[in-house]
This record gives sequence, C-alpha cells and structure tokens, in this order.
Amino acid sequence: MHHQRKKIALIGGGQIGQNLAMLAAMKELGDVVILDVAEYVNPVKGKALDLMEMAPHGNYDANITGTGDYKDLEGADVVIITAGKPRQAGMTREDLLATNIAIIKSVAEGIKQYAPKAFCIVVTNPLDAMVYAFYKLTGFPKNQVVGMAGTLDTARWRAFISMELGVSVEDIAGTVLGGHGPTMVPLPRLTTVGGVPLPEIATKEQIDKLVTRTREAGTEIVKFFGKGSAFFSPAWSAIIM
Repeated sequence: MHHQRKKIALIGGGQIGQNLAMLAAMKELGDVVILDVAEYVNPVKGKALDLMEMAPHGNYDANITGTGDYKDLEGADVVIITAGKPRQAGMTREDLLATNIAIIKSVAEGIKQYAPKAFCIVVTNPLDAMVYAFYKLTGFPKNQVVGMAGTLDTARWRAFISMELGVSVEDIAGTVLGGHGPTMVPLPRLTTVGGVPLPEIATKEQIDKLVTRTREAGTEIVKFFGKGSAFFSPAWSAIIM
C-alpha cells in the first residue's frame, strides 16, 4: 500500500532554506515545497529542480518544488520559516527586528490561511522575538510553534567542547538554556564528557572561554562572512527537531 508522503514547506529558499531542502530530501522526511518572494521564485524553482536531479545519486525519493504562491502550502505537515534578512558584520540580531517583523507578518498570514494545522519551526532572527511574534500573529496553539535555537546552541556548545578538549562530539551531552543571544546560559554542571561532568575535566578558564564562545558563536561566523550568517548548523538543527 502506498502511504501518503509527509509535506514539508520551507518559507525562504536562501542559504538555510536550500540546505533544509537538501537535508529533508536526503533523509526522506517527505515532499518539499520551497516558497519565496517574487524576485526569488525562479531561483527556488531552479534549486528544486537541481535537487530533483541529485536524487538518483542521492538515493532518495521526494518531490521538490519551488513556488511563490502560499496556496501551494496546502496540507503541509511541517513549515520551517527562514525568510528574512540575515545579519551582517557589526549587527546584533536585534538590528534585524523592524525588517524581519514585516516579513514574518506576511508569512504568518499565508500559513494561517493555507496550512493552519502545520507544526511550525521558526529560524528567522532575532529568533526569540520572531517566534513570539509568529505565535501571536497566527494565534496558533503554543505547542504548534517552536524556535530552532535550543538545538543549535546546544550543538555549538558541544562542538566547542569537543574542539577544546580533543574528544568526540558523540561523547558529549550538554544543556543550554536561555535566549538565542547574549542571555544564553550554557550549564557546565549538566554537561558531561563520557558521562563525567564537565567541571571535573575542564578548568574554570576553559569553561568560561567555552561559555563566551557559545554565546557569541553566531557572531563569530558573521564576522567571517561579512554579509550573511551561519547556515549549515542552523539547517541541521531545524531538521533534527
């Protein structure tokens, strides 16, 4: 019996959006629709076609399409929202607020109209504010709207510990609380390396350095890029949610 494939809608087909499309297809999570505004509709259609042509070697079955029309979101099981301007060097996430709130407003209206039952994951910065705005604008129940950042911040924390101590990321379990930005709180005591609490393995100086680096992780990458922000790690973080 042929079971109906899940439908995953991606709002925004930029760096994070295209990586989400590729990862969702490779993991065969479902069919993928990439939606973007008028000037990017042809590029997302091209990206969708490119991913369809990767399928024979990628060994996956998924229907991947690009669109500019919210109607094509109909019946989506999951919607991941990456639309919005990324940071540039010297900008805080908050500097994006005015621009991206306007974008989130139109996204919320489109999703509310065509995919009101979808589970929504928000990736757009400033993350915490955008999740809240989207939740308020849609009026969706709170268990239907989440932000992606907790998984990302924890991944960064674990990655930096691995790099600092020279141990496998697979042996590191960690917890990071708080907002996606300066209010972030990595918890060393609740972080273990091979089952041993981090403070028993790393010095206070190392831990302080790791906490600061995790808090500033996004900014560190923005400085390298100059224009734009991280995309591989945020995409994976949204996918594994």
